[in-house]
Amino acid sequence: MKLFFSETQLAHEPEQYMVHGRIVKPFENPDRATTLIEALGALGVVREEPGDFGTEPVLKVHADHYVAFLEEAYARFMELPNHGPEVLPSVSPYRGAAEDFGPRDKPRPTGILGRAGWYIAGLSNAIMEGTYRAAYASAQTAVAGTEAVLSGERAVFSLCRPPGHHAYVDRAAGFCYFNNAAIAAEVLRRRFPRIAIVDFDTHHGDGTQAIFYTRDDVFFGSVHTDPSSYYPHFTGYADEIGSGRGEGANLNLPLALGADDQAFVDANRWLADAVKAHGADALVVSAGWDAHKNDPLSQLNVTTDAYARIGEIWGGFGLPTLIVQEGGYSLAAVAEAAPAFVSAFREAAAV
Repeated sequence: MKLFFSETQLAHEPEQYMVHGRIVKPFENPDRATTLIEALGALGVVREEPGDFGTEPVLKVHADHYVAFLEEAYARFMELPNHGPEVLPSVSPYRGAAEDFGPRDKPRPTGILGRAGWYIAGLSNAIMEGTYRAAYASAQTAVAGTEAVLSGERAVFSLCRPPGHHAYVDRAAGFCYFNNAAIAAEVLRRRFPRIAIVDFDTHHGDGTQAIFYTRDDVFFGSVHTDPSSYYPHFTGYADEIGSGRGEGANLNLPLALGADDQAFVDANRWLADAVKAHGADALVVSAGWDAHKNDPLSQLNVTTDAYARIGEIWGGFGLPTLIVQEGGYSLAAVAEAAPAFVSAFREAAAV
């Protein structure tokens, strides 16, 4: 199995993240990537440098004015008097959660503070000097993995960092700037008419859901912690099934707080049955390791063994597959869970 990763992805290392009213050092940091490279390298996974495919694949998912904002935000913010070290919003527009399922117009504010509030959803997405370069490189890593699948590789791992599944068409959220899984799905559609994105990160992939909510050519399914008392709070409920042509092409399987291995594995099996019913031609796996009970953000009781069991489920599909890195914030848990999943996946898929 090939693994794509660029050292440029390490350029994003912000200092600020709000947790329960306190600013702390973000859990999402470069050590996550280097830990994964070492752990998966021990399995014989071969690392390759991604090429630069330009902004075209990114713009198939994201609004051009949003991409421009990410590129210019840090420089503009540094022109403010008495500025802090990183771009963070101080005000954001109120919008109902249902509005997230549709596109937004360009923002009316022209100043950097108003634009930061429009394009950044909360205080987990500080923008520093290296953020755009790292996020762009992360997206290129997703595209490189997808191109390898299109060229005949049966399964590829794109080590995307920063992650992507919370990023909307025009909004950064939950440590995510570009939606790498969505970008990959759009590239895959050059060859495969029907794509399934499956997401077992402990947080609902709200950005990915929103991007494809009205479409039936890309199925989205997510196994995650019940959002009624957990991030992202406003989406991820079982009654969100898609709309218009997309009705029935969205499946959310929220897990109760404290759910164990069996509940996690059973939900993945249920999701696998839905993918089969959809008739997908290719698979994108949004792989998060943060459901693990030792993750600092987890409220589940999932162990390393469960990741091996779901690796067998998703590897057993035999579909062309791109595995896209999402969350996972305990280095020790990541170093166990990711190899367990990949090993079982490879054995089941015979790759």
